[in-house]
Amino acid sequence: MEWSDRMNSALDYIEGNLDSDIDYAAAAQKACCSLFHFQRMFMVILGNTPVEYVRKRRLTLAARELTSTDAKVIDIALKYGYDSPDSFTRAFRSIHGITPQAARAPGVKLTAFPRISFNIMLKGGNDMDYRIIEKPAFDIIGRSRKFRTVNGENFIKIPQFWHEYMEADEYKTLMELTEGKPGKVTGGSCLGVCFGGEDTNWDPFSYGIGIEKPDKKSTIKFEVIPVPAASWAVFDCTLDNLQDITKKIFSEWFPSTGFEHAPAPEIEVYLPGDFANTAMKCQIWIPVVKKNKK
Repeated sequence: MEWSDRMNSALDYIEGNLDSDIDYAAAAQKACCSLFHFQRMFMVILGNTPVEYVRKRRLTLAARELTSTDAKVIDIALKYGYDSPDSFTRAFRSIHGITPQAARAPGVKLTAFPRISFNIMLKGGNDMDYRIIEKPAFDIIGRSRKFRTVNGENFIKIPQFWHEYMEADEYKTLMELTEGKPGKVTGGSCLGVCFGGEDTNWDPFSYGIGIEKPDKKSTIKFEVIPVPAASWAVFDCTLDNLQDITKKIFSEWFPSTGFEHAPAPEIEVYLPGDFANTAMKCQIWIPVVKKNKK
């Protein structure tokens, strides 16, 4: 079975249970991958976590029932997983901009979030060249913040985080600890690290900016982000195409290889260079494991 067929089988399961409890581990099993990998693939390719996708689909179906049936609002709310009229109204307003009661008025505008399907065309190309490396455990020090994935918030606010932090005195102190030398493990002068989403369905998750923890220096004022020993798929990129390469990794590379995402941080390695130059070289490190045969 092709990768897109497996993912669509998982979506069939989700769509068939929008009015009942959804077991995301069961969905991942239908996609023949781990729950962690399923959640991460879903989020990066589609821009929504599975939970957010389900929320939008349920509220789309709820709106359809409100406008096409005489069912009570509370019954529709309960059908789609809301245990009180207030919680249903808040969720409904967040998607449609009006209350469930107002949705029944003639001529109102509602938002439809249609069912998605996976139909990935694998293109390949030199920009997807990669190598698999093994690295020991190490620590990153720096500062992190939590970000939401809803409506692509992370793609807007993480660049803002970089801009703010690079202007801060703490960042200057952090960079002084490197003494101008690249990290021993990654070779990077600065790192971005995405972590913590495995416990929250990737919404929210944490993103940190930092460096490899230097030996024999006081780093007490900084947050420590541990990185376990792992196998990494390393992709070369530049500042201006980093996000595009990340999406291709999940939409093209993973489906065509025998790997899946390991439960460990993703790392952006910024090699020595000028951040003002969009052609500055960097790397994307994705933790991987061999895919289970199913």
